[in-house]
This record gives sequence, C-alpha cells and structure tokens, in this order.
Amino acid sequence: MASSTIAVTPTSFILNKQKDLGFSAFSTRSGFSIVKCRRTIFKKICSVMAPQQSERKPSTTGSVKTGMTMTEKILARASEKTQLIPGENVWVNIDVLMTHDVCGPGSIGIFKKEFGENAKVWDREKIVIIPDHYIFTSDERANRNVDILRDFCMEQNIKYFYDIKDLGNFKANPDYKGVCHIALAQEGHCRPGEVLLGTDSHTCTAGAFGQFATGIGNTDAGFVLGAGKLLLKVPPTLRFVMDGEMPDYLLAKDLILQIIGEISVSGATYKSMEFVGSTVESLTMEERMTLCNMVVEAGGKNGVVPADSTTYKYLEDKTSVAYEPVYSDEQARFLSEYRFDVSKLEPLVAKPHSPDNRALARECKDVKIDRVYIGSCTGGKTEDFMAAAKVFLASGKKVKVPTFLVPATQKVWMDLYGLQVPGSGGKTCSQIFEEAGCDTPASPSCGACLGGPKDTYARMNEPMVCVSTTNRNFPGRMGHREGQIYLASPYTAAASALTGYVTDPREFLQ
Repeated sequence: MASSTIAVTPTSFILNKQKDLGFSAFSTRSGFSIVKCRRTIFKKICSVMAPQQSERKPSTTGSVKTGMTMTEKILARASEKTQLIPGENVWVNIDVLMTHDVCGPGSIGIFKKEFGENAKVWDREKIVIIPDHYIFTSDERANRNVDILRDFCMEQNIKYFYDIKDLGNFKANPDYKGVCHIALAQEGHCRPGEVLLGTDSHTCTAGAFGQFATGIGNTDAGFVLGAGKLLLKVPPTLRFVMDGEMPDYLLAKDLILQIIGEISVSGATYKSMEFVGSTVESLTMEERMTLCNMVVEAGGKNGVVPADSTTYKYLEDKTSVAYEPVYSDEQARFLSEYRFDVSKLEPLVAKPHSPDNRALARECKDVKIDRVYIGSCTGGKTEDFMAAAKVFLASGKKVKVPTFLVPATQKVWMDLYGLQVPGSGGKTCSQIFEEAGCDTPASPSCGACLGGPKDTYARMNEPMVCVSTTNRNFPGRMGHREGQIYLASPYTAAASALTGYVTDPREFLQ
C-alpha cells in the first residue's frame, strides 16, 4: 500500500501526505506510531468515518447496527437512543452537574434569570458544588463568591455542598474537600457509564472512570440546573493504544505530554480521546485521572478509559449508586489510532508557553529555575506526592530552590502526614519533605495554578522560571505574565528542585 511519512522529533510533527492516500509512520525515538486507514483495511486496528452519503432506502433484511465507541454508547444511553454517530446533536440527560466558586455564581445567576427567582433545580441530589479555586485569600470578591454558593445551596437544599467557613484552619471544616476534580472521585461522584458535566475545563479528569465527562460554560450550566439535560454534539473518537512496561522513571504525566506533543494543542479539537492498551490497564486510578485530565490541552471534548477491576475496586467504598459500564465495540469507528511503545519513552517537559512545546527533560538541563510547584488537579494527588517523596528520599539531599507543596484535597493532606513512603523506614511524605527543605504542605486548594488573587500561596508575583506539575503554562498562569513554566511530572519536578535546573529524574532514580 502506498504511504506517506511522518518525521517525529520531540518538538515537531511534520506530515508529508500524498493526496487521497492513507498514511502510517513509526518512530523508534519517540516510541510512537500512528495508523490512519480506510474502513476496508485492517478494520480491527482502526477505521475512519465515511463521508455522509445520500439517503438510503431501509434494508429489506432487517436493521443493521453499526458498532459504537464508548463515548457514543454513553451518549446514546443518556439520550435514550439505540444508535448514534459522530456529528449528531442530541438532548442528553445529565447524571451529575458540578460547579465551583469561580463559575458557580455566574451559573446560578443565569439559572435564576431564565427559570425564575423562585425556581427549583431539577434534582438537588445530582448537583455537586465545590469551592476550591480562590479560597485561602483575603480578597473580598473571592470570598463573596463562596457566600453566593452557600446561600444558593441552603435555598435549594443541595445535598452535596462541600462548604468552608473557617479559612484560618481548613481542618475545622469537615465538609471542605479541595480541588473539585479530585474531590468528585474521592466522594464517589464518578461512575462508569454516566454523564458528568462541570463548569471547569478539566472536568474531563473523570473520564478515567469510564464515563463521559466534559467542561461546559456558565450558560449551559444554568440551563442544566433547571432542565437536567443539555444539547450535545456527538464527538468522533481518537484511540490511543499504549503498550509496554512502564519504566520506573515515568508517570502518566509523561504519557499525556508525549501525546499532546505529537498531536498538538488542537489535534483533538472536539474529539473524544480513548486510552487503551496494557500500559493503561496497569495504571492506578489516580494515574488514569492524570491521563484524562489533560485531554483538554489537546482540544479534546472528553477523555475516557475503559472501566475494569481497578475501577471497581476504587469505587467499592465510595458509592452505593448502581452503574453500568460500556465498552467500544470491536467494529466501532475511530477517526485515527495512535500507538505507543511506552518502554521506549523518556521523561518529558512542556516548555513555555504551550503544553505541546514538548522536549526531553535531559535536553533542558541548562535551564536554571527559581522554584518548583507540586500540586493541582493534575499533580496534587496522593500518588503524586508519593512520587516526589521517592525522589527526595533516593537523593538524600536538600532542595536548591523554594519548593511549594499544595495537596489537592483534605484527604490528600492527611495522607501526606499519615501514609508511610515505601522503603523509607516508616517515614511519611511530610517528614521526607521537611528533611529535604521543602515548604510545609499548604492548605488544600487549586492554589496558584490559575493565578488567583495576589495573596494566593505560591503565586508568582514577579517574573520567575518554575517547574510545575500543573496542566497549563500559558502566559499569566500561576501569576505573572512574564513567568516561564515548565510542565513536568512529580518525578521531574522533585529532581529539578534538588538541582535548581530542569532535571531528568533518572539522575536520582537509577
């Protein structure tokens, strides 16, 4: 079969595509390959949608069912359809709607304007409201946002409102959780086969549980508050197959940076990104959450991982709500399929100012940094801090730059002080961080990821170079518009803290 070639380098994706031909390429350097083929070729590997045809007459031998992807099946069930294809617009019944302190007041205002001042929400038990972004600040407007949420939840008797009143001591607020995306999982709101919408682009994190999860705007959220449904267009699906044993120096953050570096920040625009393969099956739930968390950085509508025994075990003590997982059919249509040999990948970073500005960590060893930030929905989970502690423990050294630690949730904060790090002789993460000279773990929240008010902990209020476990490195993220952010895994972030330069974690882990 005639084919064209793709030259793949850590920072480029160059396509030489012949007219009207499929293409395939393999790069041993990046451990990556892409296959895109016509429907009649290698149907088990991948397939693309055929162009829309003129209307056909009904079959005389009965109905013919076309295979569907996970995302198509979930949306079909939620819209009470037996069959859906990409591009269709359908009214979808929503299982869970989440909003937080940044977007909640606006969504509430739209709900009241359109449905009436005295209107009731469609289902008080399917709405989850989580203050998490601008919490530990003296900014009056930020504090007022939380007050608006509280008043609305009392008025509507919202069952799941994770409130905070005492900003001086977060532990005095048993209902307060922290970062919405991690709290949703920890509190059992993420379930296979369901539809979860949230007023935050990283709501796609919940796709790790085999559900359709995506971010929406305030206007849509205001409508969902009153109607419990939303008009959605069915996205086509890109499938990412990752096989091979995961090296000890890699984390899921490296995997998603590799993918975004390959397809670019617009490579999955309004598409579903489905992750499968032996490597994905070996990932923990928290690592799968990291993988799905950043699909929006590739423009993705949603990310999804098939539910399995790892999913079910995680959910055992978190929800009593019945759920029914779905899986892509063997004959499902995928727009493209990308394959990775994970065993050949190396630790990565995304250089300023874009998540797809990919480079090998070892290629940036001359970049001097001013600080390290470990936290956020992407990199502030328990296993993220365990990974950082592993690097500090292996080195036995102290950090060379200020190193800020922001647990995602109250539970994560407790784990830092309660769980022992394997191989440490009984030490907890907090003890290892203290010995390494890191800052004391802060109150759980989104922290400086989005920037926030000027008194936000660890915010960059002047031009600095930072290695961060967050998900975006656009100008202005984490504060100052002239700041430079290198996105990295907790392994790479911790290694960089120890040297004061962007550092490949293999320097300490091998």
